[in-house]
Amino acid sequence: MILRTTRRALLAAAPLAMAAPLRAQAPAQPPIVLVHGAWMGAGVWRTTAQALAASGHEVLAPELPAHGADPTPANEATLARYVEAVTAAIGDRRDVVLLGHSFGGIVISAVAETAPERLRRLVYLAAYLPQSGESAYALSQRDPASLVGRYWRQEDPSRYSPASIAREGIVETFCADCAPAEAAWLVANHRAEPVPPLATPVALSAARFGSVPRAYILTTADRTISPALQRAMAEAAGIAAPVELPTGHAPMLSAPDALAAAIGRIAAAP
Repeated sequence: MILRTTRRALLAAAPLAMAAPLRAQAPAQPPIVLVHGAWMGAGVWRTTAQALAASGHEVLAPELPAHGADPTPANEATLARYVEAVTAAIGDRRDVVLLGHSFGGIVISAVAETAPERLRRLVYLAAYLPQSGESAYALSQRDPASLVGRYWRQEDPSRYSPASIAREGIVETFCADCAPAEAAWLVANHRAEPVPPLATPVALSAARFGSVPRAYILTTADRTISPALQRAMAEAAGIAAPVELPTGHAPMLSAPDALAAAIGRIAAAP
């Protein structure tokens, strides 16, 4: 029997496929762990992960609790549980390149504080890069150019109910440069975001978090985290020359091969 599968069906099935690591036949490069951001799941990495695996990396893309296909209720999601999920994905690996997209930058910072000895480098992709004591929410308040506030929808803010981006604003906010198929996938897979972790500050020390080298990939057409804020966070962290991609907030959807090439160059750096 011949199975005929549309591109949309393949895209819809992708989040489940990311549950296991992608392995090249003969890994010779450092392992890479890709951490997704808010309102997204591990499925966003499908094409970029395949490109990185083809170049010799073992690639893992953990699903954060209450995101993507993970069944955790939103009211049970915490930053600590996100850190546990990423740490479990790393396992006993060492020399890991740990990349966080958007809110994932907060998560990888907290992971570096708990397990710096397992990490080769932190890579922030259009991500929040906090100083100790900062949260994603606090950093977002410095970003009036972001479209997130315009399209933020929350049923009961007093009870910290999950927040969504209005359907009509999802593509404009996250991936205005996406092709139609990827834009449709993004809208179809949008999931309400647990709010408390966004406001949870991270405690970071120079001895642990500060011991891990850092790199930044700056998206110059970003409407979620403005290029100005990205640059300011990178400079505050001592990253003088971030890698720039001429994309919106989700280059893993709009320019996956270019993103994979940038990640590969950063991962190969001594």
